[in-house]
Amino acid sequence: MNTRYPAPALLDLPDDIKAKVLEVQEKAGFVPNVFLALARRPAEWRAFFAYHDALMLREESGLSKGEREMIVTTTSAANHCLYCVVAHGAILRIYEKKPQVADQVAVNYRKADISPRQRAMLDFAMKVCLQSDALEDADFEALYAHGFNDEDAWDIAAITAFFGLSNRMASFSGMQPNPEFYLMGRVPKQK
Repeated sequence: MNTRYPAPALLDLPDDIKAKVLEVQEKAGFVPNVFLALARRPAEWRAFFAYHDALMLREESGLSKGEREMIVTTTSAANHCLYCVVAHGAILRIYEKKPQVADQVAVNYRKADISPRQRAMLDFAMKVCLQSDALEDADFEALYAHGFNDEDAWDIAAITAFFGLSNRMASFSGMQPNPEFYLMGRVPKQK
């Protein structure tokens, strides 16, 4: 998984964290490395995944699950985070049902097969990612022109900022993507 900070054994985790990890394993068929890597500090694990879930599972958002993953994949590529690009790219492919989209947005979202609305969303996310101090009213107006509102702008910014933290922790710790992520969503599932 990673060489710098060995992950704790599943059996050694606090019961609440162990239960969540087993739930993820049941759903995904494997344990994404981030769940064990961050579990070395249980209080931080709980805070991290609570905020993750608040952002990524928020039902009253104007962003689809695929659009949220698109933000993560695009900004994680800008931050050179291998783990997040590969892991969230896999989830993006599944949500959008487009095998090429994750690779496209990770390399150059401006050339990707996405809607004008999604491009405006990613323009805003990239400005938050790379130049948040330069945001101005025109950046918000560009979102409004595509049907986004102020709460959507908050979601885009919060997802970008949260994954900036995630990207840095994954890179710093040497976290590697699980092999399973590389193939997810690229070919139809066997029935």
